[in-house]
Amino acid sequence: MCSSDLETICNPEWHTGYIRPSVSYTSHLKLQQMREFGLKGEPGDYEEDHLISLELGGHPTDPKNLWPEPFEPRPGAREKDEVENYLHRRVCEGSIRLGDAQRAIVSDWYRVYLQMQQ
Repeated sequence: MCSSDLETICNPEWHTGYIRPSVSYTSHLKLQQMREFGLKGEPGDYEEDHLISLELGGHPTDPKNLWPEPFEPRPGAREKDEVENYLHRRVCEGSIRLGDAQRAIVSDWYRVYLQMQQ
C-alpha cells in the first residue's frame, strides 16, 4: 500500500503533484465509495483522502488507500491534513521513522492531532 522511499518524499524538489491521481479518478471513486459505505450528504461534504498520505509514501491510486473523509464534524479532513504535514516534517528531520508515522496515521491520526495541540 505504501512506499518507503525517503529520498523521494524528503527531497525538497519533489511534491505530491507528481503522483496525485486525477480529479476524475478520485471523484468517481468517491461517489462509488459513498454508495458502498452508505454515506449521507453531498460529495462536496467529503475529501477523497489517502489513508496514508502521499507525503508519507502512500499509494496514490489504490482504492484501499483512498476513502471519502468528511470535513465535518471537526476535526475532519482539514485537520488530518495538518497531521500529515506534521508527520512528514518529523520523518524528514529524522525524529520519527517512516513506518512509525504510517502506522500512526492509519491507527489513530486523531491522537497525533491532539498531541500536536499540546
